[in-house]
Amino acid sequence: MQAPLDMKTLLLGRLGWDAIPYHEPILIATFAMVVLGGIAVLALLTRMRLWGPLWRDWITSIDHKKIGIMYILLGLVMLLRGFADALMMRLQQAVAFGDNAGFLPPHHYDQIFTAHGVIMIFFVAMPLVTGFMNYIVPLQIGARDVAFPFLNNFSFWMTAMGAALVMVSLFVGEFAKTGWLAYPPLSGILQSPDVGVDYYIWSLQIAGVGTLLSGINLIATIVKMRAPGMSMMKMPVFTWTSLCTNVLIVAAFPVLTAVLAMLSLDRTLGTHFFTNDLGGNAMMYVNLIWIWGHPEVYILVLPVFGIFSEVVSTFSGKRLFGYTSMVYATVVITILSYLVWLHHFFTMGSGASVNSFFGITTMIISIPTGAKIFNWLFTMYRGRIRYELPMMWTVAFMVTFVIGGMTGVLLAVPAADFVLHNSLFLIAHFHNVIIGGVLFGLFAGINYWFPKAFGYKLDAFWGKVSFWFWVIGFYVAFMPVYLLGLMGVTRRMSHFDDPSLQPWFQVSAVGAAMIALGIAAMLVQFYVSFRRRHALRDVTGDPWDGRTLEWSTSSPPPDYNFAFTPRVHDNDTWADMKRNGYQRPIAGYVPIHMPKNTAAGFIIAALSAALGFSLIWHMWLPAGLSFIAMMASIIIHTFNYKRDFYIPADEVNRVEKAHAEMVASYA
Repeated sequence: MQAPLDMKTLLLGRLGWDAIPYHEPILIATFAMVVLGGIAVLALLTRMRLWGPLWRDWITSIDHKKIGIMYILLGLVMLLRGFADALMMRLQQAVAFGDNAGFLPPHHYDQIFTAHGVIMIFFVAMPLVTGFMNYIVPLQIGARDVAFPFLNNFSFWMTAMGAALVMVSLFVGEFAKTGWLAYPPLSGILQSPDVGVDYYIWSLQIAGVGTLLSGINLIATIVKMRAPGMSMMKMPVFTWTSLCTNVLIVAAFPVLTAVLAMLSLDRTLGTHFFTNDLGGNAMMYVNLIWIWGHPEVYILVLPVFGIFSEVVSTFSGKRLFGYTSMVYATVVITILSYLVWLHHFFTMGSGASVNSFFGITTMIISIPTGAKIFNWLFTMYRGRIRYELPMMWTVAFMVTFVIGGMTGVLLAVPAADFVLHNSLFLIAHFHNVIIGGVLFGLFAGINYWFPKAFGYKLDAFWGKVSFWFWVIGFYVAFMPVYLLGLMGVTRRMSHFDDPSLQPWFQVSAVGAAMIALGIAAMLVQFYVSFRRRHALRDVTGDPWDGRTLEWSTSSPPPDYNFAFTPRVHDNDTWADMKRNGYQRPIAGYVPIHMPKNTAAGFIIAALSAALGFSLIWHMWLPAGLSFIAMMASIIIHTFNYKRDFYIPADEVNRVEKAHAEMVASYA
């Protein structure tokens, strides 16, 4: 008989002093830097007496604008961690040849490339995309907030707690060594008996709940809360792409939740969903993870297409060319993104008929994407183009994304994919579309909407320094990777024997270093802009002459967004205001009913993270207590009805009058 569990096992499970990686000098040095940095931040917050405002105005906020900013901050912070992993991989591959084993042990390298993929997709790209949708969509549709403000706060903190679990794995235990999609049997309990895969499962489960609830929230907001006169075909293109993105989130993320739950059951309870025993099948995992995974690519890129549509229209001084075709192309991409998942595993023996179908659908999905490129080019044609930073990022995207798209069409041919699938060519293609498409678009959005969020522009000089380091660094880093892939070099390797390959890896490492300088220049841009914010401030809060409804509000917008619900006549608000002589009301303000801040979202998410950590380490007693506390918090919040307050009419009058005076003085 199995011995009964003692109190120490119930309380600590597998957690012990050996979970601290004393034998890894890189991790110990990183841990020391994080601790010192954390102490410095805590001291600064205490000295400047910011704890109260931080708690009242940000952590407990249910204002969609502040939550959007926190999402973007989370994404930028995690970008530093994810890129640090990438830099270490590039340096390792540049030096690890022949007798030189490099500076990363194989098991550490495997953790790094797994963490890099997970962080960049789930905790960099997703928070940045969700942050823009949170901030911009209610302003574009004339709503005062999202449909479920508390749920918005809770969704953010669930995402943040998932990111926190990934960060904890750096110093307590280890992360998965399976690759960012954790295919079984490598992620099964026999091949991965440590806690790495459990960290992977529970961090993504917690963050996935937040993403799914955010998707439901934004769909309800767009469908039910549009301003009078804003029919579906009068919505801004960014709102359209956000709607399609969140439909994909609601359709795809339950699949991720289910497949991770089944993998967790295989590991903890001995079920056989993804083993060869008792009727299980590892290929089912691969199908399910990619049924989520390929729509995920379009969850990232569709909102960015919306950002480019807004930027191109604004900086060309024209209406967006082909609005209707843009909308239809977005919807077609949304549908087709569910019909292409199998091209991710052409080499796994599905058969010629299946491979042919998915190869054809993959090629077809490039057609609406190409239509978008042509629409942006036709918008620019004979326009009065201003090459400000958002437009520079857009042009760089067009060139880079088209190259990535062409290599994607090549990989859509099953015969070519059989040769290139497990090579570095695939790595170069993926980074070509994700960096050249998603990240470049997010940087365009940050520079475009920053004045709307904070009331002043970002510094142009340091922004251009960052732009050129990023763009040139990207090409220097990944064009050699394409060539290495065509030479047949396998991906996921930490050491190579052929010395003729080393110069290509060294060039790639130089490119990664240039990207690091681009990130550093972006941080300097934020710092310099904050220091010079008074000189960079625009009195109207409309430095770009934006063509959508959010630009008719002050910058930053007031808590309530709109004192009067706007009425929409056209899908180009800028042209509508010019034609109809848009005037802001100057009287008749009434108290505005708004929801109240609450700590419940943060508390429930923190308890969810405690539950996840306890389950990772099999700490059954803390897990039970965390679950009970979490459910109690949910029930208490459910029956707490006092969650609203009123903004007085005189406060609304003061804010609106001040904005009207600024606009009048500028005119």
